[in-house]
Amino acid sequence: MKALTDRFVPQQRSPSPPTHLVSSDSEHSDNKCTLWSTSSSVSQPYREPSSTSGRKQLCAATWTSFVKKVSMASGAIKRFQDRVLGPNRTGLPSTTSDFWLLGVCYKLSDDEETDDGSVVAALKQDFSSRILMTYRKGFEPIKDTSYTSDVNWGCMIRSSQMLFAQALLFHRLGRSWRNKNSEVSSVQPEQEYLETLEPFGDSEASAFSIHNLILVGESYGLAAGSWVGPYAICRSWESLACKKRKQSDSLPMAIHIVSGSEDGERGGAPVLCIEDVIKSCVEFSRGEDEWAPLLLLVPLVLGLDRVNPRYIPSLKATFTFPQSLGVLGGKPGASTYIVGVQEDNGFYLDPHDVQQVVTVNKETLDVVDTSSYHCNVLRYVPLESLDPSLALGFYCRDKGAFDDLCLRASTLAEESKGAPLFTVTQTHSLVNHHSSCEFVEDREEEHGEEDDWQLL
Repeated sequence: MKALTDRFVPQQRSPSPPTHLVSSDSEHSDNKCTLWSTSSSVSQPYREPSSTSGRKQLCAATWTSFVKKVSMASGAIKRFQDRVLGPNRTGLPSTTSDFWLLGVCYKLSDDEETDDGSVVAALKQDFSSRILMTYRKGFEPIKDTSYTSDVNWGCMIRSSQMLFAQALLFHRLGRSWRNKNSEVSSVQPEQEYLETLEPFGDSEASAFSIHNLILVGESYGLAAGSWVGPYAICRSWESLACKKRKQSDSLPMAIHIVSGSEDGERGGAPVLCIEDVIKSCVEFSRGEDEWAPLLLLVPLVLGLDRVNPRYIPSLKATFTFPQSLGVLGGKPGASTYIVGVQEDNGFYLDPHDVQQVVTVNKETLDVVDTSSYHCNVLRYVPLESLDPSLALGFYCRDKGAFDDLCLRASTLAEESKGAPLFTVTQTHSLVNHHSSCEFVEDREEEHGEEDDWQLL
């Protein structure tokens, strides 16, 4: 695994200031050739010649060089994505198999008498209503670095933002909400929808920004310019939510990380302990209630270099749960947010497109363009090709939804033929609960042989 990770995970880059085009010939300032500059230094400083023809030739040469370098960089990113995610697969590979999208089933059929295309249209509208987070450029520098973009290293953070944004969207507007803005340009976005996007802005002022995630996630390895895995990002979100909860009520739900013995360090299938979930809810409500809306995160390791095939049926089945928030997964250095399954393929939202920063706040609510937060292209990847390190997400609005999730998960574990994704237990006497907020239970040393579940 380390060799594979070393191969694909980009090393942390040292900060480098942007390169700017300069000229010492102020006499001809009206005729200067200018290009935009970036922190990746695609253009180089130059000194203008004295003659007008010389300046024109140099401008043309610089522009040609700039375009060539940008094209080469774009090609390199595409080749890298093709290498780790495989060839770009789009559309529906089957027109007859059921498609599960975050707990909703779309029964496809090629029978013209029973299907007039409305099912596929409804599926695409549902998919395009999921919130997309991608690489952004042009934001304020992260901490004391010169990073004003997360291109090539921020995909896991963006994937996790998508999952959290979906949870907030379900909480505020429900699973049946659909984005109407792409159909009718004159439709004013709902206030709750815009308020869902606002905390994911790219600045320290935004509660769930890449800036703040890196700040609280340093102890888990988060840093500008470095790629991280699902477990680290889940723990970072837990820490960030706890911090913001103490400052304000920006996240209206408790977060609970499902892990195995000794916080998953000894292997073994993660254990969803009901007593510990209740404690997380009590902490969230500051002791006022024993239940609260809940976001469950389940980091998993399901094999060595790829997902072990014995786990794929259970992995697919989680998308049939009404509480499903999908999967953070992909390949080392190329994370995606998987929101649906059909047969043995996972359909995902891709964070690797580079887009300009968009500011969504109280001052821009009436004029902001949110089209960059959605995608209508169905992309898929074979589930068996995924890296085994991934994380499941579930949203439970109330205690009834949580009880239903526990029942479904227990049934799934019983039917897994000895390869459960995670198990459910009532008491925490069999598993220790860890919280980044207030409640931290003393860990007791456990005996017995180490479970090799992670090495299957």
